[in-house]
Amino acid sequence: MPELQELPEKNIFQAYGILLLQNNHRFVRKLKKHYTPSIHGHKTWNSSFLLMDYFLHNETLEYQQNIMELGCGWGPASIFCAQHASANLTGIDRDDEVFPFLEVQAALNEVEVATEQASFEKLTKKNLGKYDLLIGADICFWEQLTKIHFNLINRAFQSGVKEVVIADPGRDPFYELAEKCLDKYEDCDLLDWYATEPEHFEGEILHIRNSR
Repeated sequence: MPELQELPEKNIFQAYGILLLQNNHRFVRKLKKHYTPSIHGHKTWNSSFLLMDYFLHNETLEYQQNIMELGCGWGPASIFCAQHASANLTGIDRDDEVFPFLEVQAALNEVEVATEQASFEKLTKKNLGKYDLLIGADICFWEQLTKIHFNLINRAFQSGVKEVVIADPGRDPFYELAEKCLDKYEDCDLLDWYATEPEHFEGEILHIRNSR
């Protein structure tokens, strides 16, 4: 576990070795005067910390992997992967108003995360085939997203993506997605998981591996 850093100023918190901005940080307040994220892109969501803890306890992350974060929001999971594995990250979100918040947090941690505005339905096999790993946190919160994510995972594996890891607090649409994946893919796990930073948080990890 990385050593705790001395926080550079107030309204910043640390989790799993990266620094993140609280909603009342001066940069966040300033950005919110000019950008209004929608689709729940207004804060750092806790399932991102489930991903961080999970990656620290298994060998999913490899050095300099190409990783796409689906529904990246403010990008904490992307920032973690870029810092801990020198990974090449692209954050995808339908709402481009979240990207300034991601860019500020990436700069705070001295990493780079590319961004791309796109809906999940529009991500083609050509788009997906450039990546080794797809990750997502708190992205399956509406019923219609279950089918969208399932189709996306199928396209990703057809394009050569090796693994997909999604974290969620345990919503019904996520469990429906997990059931579909467990039925279709031989190498698929649904795991109870918890994070300990910045506080205790429990949820689920869906980890699917391409067995082709």
